[in-house]
Amino acid sequence: MCEGDVTSAESPVRHTFRTLPVTDAVGMPLAHDITEIRPGEFKGRAFRKGHIIRPDDVCHLQRLGKEKVYVLTISDDEMHEDEAAHELAKALMGPGAVSDGEPKEGRINLLAAWDGLLKVNVETLTRFNMLGDVMCATLHNNTVVKKNHRVAGTRAIPLVVKRSVVEQAVSVAGEGIVEVRKMRKPRAGIVITGTEVFHGKIKDGFAPIIREKIEQFEGEVVAVRYAPDDEAHIERELRSCLESGADLLITTGGMSVDPDDVTRFAIRKLGARDIAYGSAVLPGAMMLAAYVGNGDAGDCVPILGVPACALYHKATVFDLVLPRVLAGERIGAEDLARLGHGGLCLNCSECRYPACPFGK
Repeated sequence: MCEGDVTSAESPVRHTFRTLPVTDAVGMPLAHDITEIRPGEFKGRAFRKGHIIRPDDVCHLQRLGKEKVYVLTISDDEMHEDEAAHELAKALMGPGAVSDGEPKEGRINLLAAWDGLLKVNVETLTRFNMLGDVMCATLHNNTVVKKNHRVAGTRAIPLVVKRSVVEQAVSVAGEGIVEVRKMRKPRAGIVITGTEVFHGKIKDGFAPIIREKIEQFEGEVVAVRYAPDDEAHIERELRSCLESGADLLITTGGMSVDPDDVTRFAIRKLGARDIAYGSAVLPGAMMLAAYVGNGDAGDCVPILGVPACALYHKATVFDLVLPRVLAGERIGAEDLARLGHGGLCLNCSECRYPACPFGK
């Protein structure tokens, strides 16, 4: 039996390996890849470096002519990459995130446990990845995902990692870095404003667009009302939508600075609070978010004022804000300001949203 030390260029950690009979190596990680050749059929890797030898691997290895193998000796203060990945995944998972099973080559994927909105604690994720020898990569924060959608992946970078590093990473992750929040199915009331539309001089194009976006989240439109550019009339139609059972109010038109654009003033007369007007998004700078009712976001009815650009662009600020509102977030002025990073639409000739940089 011989022993030696192996030191990788990437890591100062020294790993001891030794030669053992295959029958004595069960439960230990291989220190090297093992190649299999079947003439005319297959040539490639049969066992990868770091593979934990199982009882049913012994015969396979012997058929490959391996009566002895090099195995790693892992000390008590170290962890194999698969064991480390398992611990990292458990720490990273918040509500709505699950692992996809056992590690594969030291990596575990995290999946969405249900349809919802992916939330990533970006600052904590950065601290996690700064530790070294461990990593986690995720989709963008605020991505709408479906059940079993892959949302993140984690692994220990070296084959063997210090246990203290993994423990520190688990501590940094706290109660989880990756979460999938369920989104409620809205009952939307829509108020289309504009004197020309109200009097039938031009055809309304907003209602079908907003309806389609609401139905994408399995919601329903309980009322569609029309109002001229008159504060009192708009306010009455908003109240009518509430009386029809709407738990989300959406207004269209009347959001610019022209004298006739009075929709936001009608929203204020309705008793709305926390009114945030203006977003750092193009298209969609004249977005409005507000709330009517008392209490937190769960007890209030959100109001979203959609700017006219929604008539001409497939994706606008409304598409960025709506999922977050349905996930229970209370959108304020700072949230609309933060959308500036990534908030520039490229106006592609063929819109591919959400598979594009907009809103990311």
